Amino acid sequence: MSQRRRLSWAEVRAAVLDCGVLSLACLLAYWLVTFVFSRVYSLSRADDLVGSLWAVIATVFVFRDSYVRSVRAAASRMSATLVSFGICLIYLTFLPFHPWALAVLIGVSALTVTLMGRPDEAITAGITTAVVMVTAALTPHDAWQQPILRMVDTVIGIAVGIVAAWVGLRVLRPGSRLRNPAGH
Repeated sequence: MSQRRRLSWAEVRAAVLDCGVLSLACLLAYWLVTFVFSRVYSLSRADDLVGSLWAVIATVFVFRDSYVRSVRAAASRMSATLVSFGICLIYLTFLPFHPWALAVLIGVSALTVTLMGRPDEAITAGITTAVVMVTAALTPHDAWQQPILRMVDTVIGIAVGIVAAWVGLRVLRPGSRLRNPAGH
């Protein structure tokens, strides 16, 4: 059994700062989608809330312990989202939500990114497809809009996460060893 080592005060301080920045970034992503983007385009209050949830998830997904890792996570998130976006948009343009379609499209999106040589993104593509399809079930009228809206939510969340990573790692803790671990 491995023993846990005690964190130094500097590590505790860094963790508190990181978590504070992440919390504020998630609040910003939520606010941007719920109160700003929803004024530009909104299908329903429930759809706006799903969108804000999706933006917050994207923010958490890309906020990492180094700026380079955050950018890599953002690229991974976007590529998996683009695959899911395309597959769901094609399907929902012609057909309504169906549980079997949900299952098949999750498999197709995971297989697509795997065949593209990015098997680590299969999980993200599958989750994204599930969110798009279930949201289309919640808002069946013009369900084809869901992939587009979830793409916008993802882009907002990724942008907020990248900016938060930059602020947290370059501005608040510019000399931190976590800023650029192992030279990455």
